[in-house]
Amino acid sequence: MDKESSNHSHNGNGTSPRLHGERTKNMTLKLTLEELRLLISLASDQLFRRQFIDPKMPGHKHNPDELSLGKALVARLRLMVDEDAKKKANSTTG
Repeated sequence: MDKESSNHSHNGNGTSPRLHGERTKNMTLKLTLEELRLLISLASDQLFRRQFIDPKMPGHKHNPDELSLGKALVARLRLMVDEDAKKKANSTTG
């Protein structure tokens, strides 16, 4: 798997890390901060389920690459929210 980029200002012309050996194009998605926070929460809950609950289910097929990619994505999204919160805090104090 390629090293994931921490860049989150995609212009739609690049490519993202490989998933299942395929290259996928980047997309631009506009969300409000509230929507992004909800998406992060839902994705984080789903990752927890995939890591700790699903393996106990009969017929579960483990996909460590997808789990790792999901964790990296949630971390990048959280970083975006944290950076936005810091910018807003700095703009109101200075």
